Amino acid sequence: MAKLRKPSALFRHIERLQGDRPWGWMLDAGTGVNSLRWVSGLETDRWTAVAGSARERDFSQEAVQDRMRSGDQVIAGNWGDPDFLKGESFDTVLADYLLGAIEGFAPYFQPYLFARLRPLTKDRLYITGLEPYVPTHRPEDAAGRVVWEIGRFRDSCMLLSGVMPYREYPALWVCDRLRESRFSILKVKHFDIRHGPKFVDAQINLCAPSLDRIEDRSLAEALRQHGESLRQQAHKIIDSEGALRTGQNYVIAAKAV
Repeated sequence: MAKLRKPSALFRHIERLQGDRPWGWMLDAGTGVNSLRWVSGLETDRWTAVAGSARERDFSQEAVQDRMRSGDQVIAGNWGDPDFLKGESFDTVLADYLLGAIEGFAPYFQPYLFARLRPLTKDRLYITGLEPYVPTHRPEDAAGRVVWEIGRFRDSCMLLSGVMPYREYPALWVCDRLRESRFSILKVKHFDIRHGPKFVDAQINLCAPSLDRIEDRSLAEALRQHGESLRQQAHKIIDSEGALRTGQNYVIAAKAV
């Protein structure tokens, strides 16, 4: 059996919020390898994990195949489809960075996501998210500025190649939508981010397929060189300061009412 990784600070916080309350039948509403490894290690009765594509479904399932029980399942689906999982209900629901990611599968659906999840939620809904940092003014500090520039570079490459980038929303906006969707807010907590070299390389490398699809090769090459310049700038700050200390993640705990 594969060794379980230590849960992230956000997942450990969710475990503390859950306390002794049974997880029951759990829905990982926007699954990925990280969230599914955590969910599959919890004492649930069973779990259902939803991926946005068949490719992501297969990739996530492979990561936890040796821990799946007969009632556990990983399925592909789109929350924009009103018939998807219609009539099902889950004791605990996790929306791990789902709000931002859903833009690539159901554009402009974010205002309706929590109303869509409400009939499926018997008790608790846990949301993890990222405070938006790309559509803001240019930060004054070096770490904030290079992360901001990497985000704008990433999104530009994706848009130029015809791919929808993530669109994050602030915690305050999320709380408003939750209340409108008949959830009560139990807890909101922010976590400061320390970006390391893995984050930088992953963000820059993510653009490679997009750059390959851009027909104007001179533009693609100029963008590639700009990305490598940002990589070098970011690594230099990390080497000097240990991390890029900028931005915040958040966890919101809500209860169906």
